[in-house]
Amino acid sequence: MSRVLVAMSGGVDSSVAAARLHAEGHEVIGVWMRLHGVADAYSERSRSCCSLDAADDARRVAGQIGIPFYMLDLEREFDAAVIAPFLAAYAGGETPSPCVDCNTLVKFGVLLGRARLAYDCDAVATGHYARVVDAEPATSRHGDGATTARRSLLRGTDPAKDQSYFLYGLGQEQLRHTLFPLGAMRKDEVRALARDHGLATAHKPESQELCFAPGGDYRAVVRERDASSVGGPIVDADGAVVGAHSGIAGFTVGQRGGLGVALGSPRYVSRIDPATNTIVLGRREDLETRTVAIRDASWVAGEPPADEFRAAAQVRHGAAPVPATIRHEGRHAAGNATWTVTTDVPVWAAAPGQACVLYDSDVVLGGGRIARA
Repeated sequence: MSRVLVAMSGGVDSSVAAARLHAEGHEVIGVWMRLHGVADAYSERSRSCCSLDAADDARRVAGQIGIPFYMLDLEREFDAAVIAPFLAAYAGGETPSPCVDCNTLVKFGVLLGRARLAYDCDAVATGHYARVVDAEPATSRHGDGATTARRSLLRGTDPAKDQSYFLYGLGQEQLRHTLFPLGAMRKDEVRALARDHGLATAHKPESQELCFAPGGDYRAVVRERDASSVGGPIVDADGAVVGAHSGIAGFTVGQRGGLGVALGSPRYVSRIDPATNTIVLGRREDLETRTVAIRDASWVAGEPPADEFRAAAQVRHGAAPVPATIRHEGRHAAGNATWTVTTDVPVWAAAPGQACVLYDSDVVLGGGRIARA
């Protein structure tokens, strides 16, 4: 058995993850990460995983299980790795995916490093619905002749809860020291196990919002941290001005509500142009495409399957994966796409800045950020 640091958010999932590992005989240490102060003054019993109420819930569960519990201040690291890129993406007319950055750089970056150096732990565990297994072939050879098991990242067994989309940035070194105790469980099984253990979080509602935007108003975070946002025109597909906006950070590709424009038939944000501070609208069919360029590609195995290969592409969390051909387009200047994803059928509202994740059945191959056309 191993010594494991469990990231405890104060929710039922991470609570059960800690309880399962402890029951299996692992030496478990619980830690709650303070990532920001936004939720401190939020309403009592906040659904945010980062409120002080959540910290209290995590501490209570650790006491019930009988494991040591610590609070770890990672506010500075979270601001640099998650909030700053989040604001920069919106200012640049893109739609960020902060959960990808948090997982890759904070939970399985900074926290994993602390786990191994400060807490002498072999691994970090979380309540994510995803799986890590030995890959085939099971070993890869290093220059010194040693072999290390290669790991694969898979979707969680419960399709309604699968979170592998947000984990595509994890590489081999991270996966060798990562445990997902809930990966093969359904949500109802997790709730039942929490009740069986009498955990304080057994009936706690799930957190459904960005942890640093309690109440769900991410625009408030943008307004607070970026005062440079200015208004501009909203135009239709022909360039005719049909309205005005108060800042491009309030919009994302595919958005229909909150446009303040009535044109007789539904319109959606089809493009955000930061150079001209313009929001472009289109009909639903205008947002369909079969070609998506991705940048900042990351591969779970450490390298892509080939310069051209087939995979299933998922352009946002909750979207259906579609068969596609992925082709390497060479190395370009920073920020430009190096891979092109050509889907067999159109995908809708592929928003620049969001993740495009590539799968081989349930296996996560890797992915990247959707680039501006």
